[in-house]
Amino acid sequence: MKFELMRKSLFLIITFFFITNCSVQKLALRSMSGILDNGMAALYEESDLVLAEQAIASDLKLLDGLIKSDPNNEKLLLLACQGYGSYALGFVEDNDPARAQMLYLRGRDYGLRILNKNATFHRTISGSTEQLEIALNKFDKKNVPALFWTANNWANWINLNFDNPQALADLPKVQLIMERVLKLEEAYFYGGSHLFFAIIYATRPPLLGGNIEKAKQHFDQCFKICQEKFLLPYVYYARFYATRVMDEELFRNTLTKAINTNDNVIPEQRLPNAIAKQKAKRLLEQIEDFF
Repeated sequence: MKFELMRKSLFLIITFFFITNCSVQKLALRSMSGILDNGMAALYEESDLVLAEQAIASDLKLLDGLIKSDPNNEKLLLLACQGYGSYALGFVEDNDPARAQMLYLRGRDYGLRILNKNATFHRTISGSTEQLEIALNKFDKKNVPALFWTANNWANWINLNFDNPQALADLPKVQLIMERVLKLEEAYFYGGSHLFFAIIYATRPPLLGGNIEKAKQHFDQCFKICQEKFLLPYVYYARFYATRVMDEELFRNTLTKAINTNDNVIPEQRLPNAIAKQKAKRLLEQIEDFF
């Protein structure tokens, strides 16, 4: 009897320790999310591309590990979604598109883990676009970051897979997600949803919904929202609009303006602007390929 009581007491102590330890671990992880937020903010303020590339790579693996310990932590999932997409766009895509594809999918899948907590979305994301549109109407403004970064990763993966029928089949779903962002908060991330649709309308042929006038409208709205200080839209305006209308002078002037913009025009976005400047320089070097 005494032995049985001791065994039960020991079991309760171990169980209590295990539960407490798990709770403490998750509490510690969640307290770190603020530090990670600050770390991401500091990273976006960095203009040294070599330093930023090294830092992001190590931070992404740290996030992977933290998510394993707290798999439902939406803040960690969102940081990973945004981080993988930003890293692929800024440091991988131009030199290694195949690797960038895998990174975009990782980012997308982290974002989908957040969105799939909505049971209706989870049920309809693999169904018809009509069902998905109904599900997306359930999301509100607080869901915009997850919607935007998930769609952003997904769209960038599609952009590298235009010879893949499955990728093209996914595009209407991505458009619906970004349309929801546009309706809920068009100014999010410097008008990123407008930039998305500007590229879509500029790159598609008219028979498949392309419309160069609508592309221009979305580019103009994006520039208005970001007050012409966020530089990535310049890169895409030159690459997809100026080349489409065959305006070499516009192409050259747009990219030159981005390159000559002061690094501190948006201190909290020095890194994306530095990446945009690097991409602008590469495009100028390739000008003969476009005109």
